[in-house]
Amino acid sequence: MTDWTWEYNPSEEHVAGGLAPGVMAEVMRLATELAALGVDAAKVGRPLDREGGLREFDILGGRGFISFLAVARHHCVYVCNITWYG
Repeated sequence: MTDWTWEYNPSEEHVAGGLAPGVMAEVMRLATELAALGVDAAKVGRPLDREGGLREFDILGGRGFISFLAVARHHCVYVCNITWYG
């Protein structure tokens, strides 16, 4: 377990406004798990050939994905975008 946290960037309203409660619950669950990984969150998801930078991770069986940044100096995972095809 790490001391990392997660946040929406720039805001929850901007990133997740209008999404269904079930989608929001899954995003929060995944963001919490990514924060628990700490610095290793920079290796999760796509792109597969490198680590760091803006990452993407599928949600709910590929019906969407989240884009996030794992910023070591802030000890934070920032959820920057949620794409939902639902």
